[in-house]
Amino acid sequence: MPEGHTLHRLARLHQRRFGGAPVEASSPQGRFTSGAALIDGLVLEKAEAWGKHLLHRYETDLIVHIHLGLYGKFTEQSVPLNDPVGAVRLRLVGEKYGTDLRGPTACEIYTEEQVDALVARLGPDPLRKDADPDGAWARISKSRTAIGTLLMDQKVLAGVGNVYRAEILFRHEINPMRPGKDLDRSEWDALWFDLVELMKIGVRRGRIITIRPEDDHGDTYGARRPRSYVYRRQGYPCRVCGAEVLHSVMQARNLFWCPVCQAT
Repeated sequence: MPEGHTLHRLARLHQRRFGGAPVEASSPQGRFTSGAALIDGLVLEKAEAWGKHLLHRYETDLIVHIHLGLYGKFTEQSVPLNDPVGAVRLRLVGEKYGTDLRGPTACEIYTEEQVDALVARLGPDPLRKDADPDGAWARISKSRTAIGTLLMDQKVLAGVGNVYRAEILFRHEINPMRPGKDLDRSEWDALWFDLVELMKIGVRRGRIITIRPEDDHGDTYGARRPRSYVYRRQGYPCRVCGAEVLHSVMQARNLFWCPVCQAT
């Protein structure tokens, strides 16, 4: 599932290509025909992201809410567009560019009240200027739940997925099984600040980059493994200490960590 930086990157792209002008909207697949008809010809005033949710705000206060889920994807084209291929839920066409959305978990018209209810369910998004890390800390500091689970809970923290979860805990030498209440405030503040910076890099570069330069010695082993500290590197040596990276399952999601660097 795309992590939060992907949605923020999409929001910026759509704002740049379609914002401030009317768009043609259609649903070649047919599953969003009525919604597309409502926004067809309207001006896209703002595209923004909240965690893993994308919002397109149109004039007349119409809002399209999109959640990509596991299979959703936007593909971009220059105008004139080719004929739709596959199950295109939503096609948007502007003056110079168009985009096709396929396979989302959600693509629906929202009211402002529904957006408010959505945001109320989400924890702070590290990529938003209005994010309040105190809200996440209030939940984490009182919870006996493992920090590895809490970081993936969108009600605690919006936008963090499996990759950022694994990598940020490694970077701060925190065992993913440690209860949230056992973290101290200085650890949380350092983790939050680092997460903000790493996710900003993800937005700029279009990919997750977490390895510090001093730890990046290339991949003489596991060439097919991701460029990460521990994510999907089970069975390979830790980049820092050389211990074997471990793997287990936590709340039905794959978990990766170093038993030496993240002993506590």
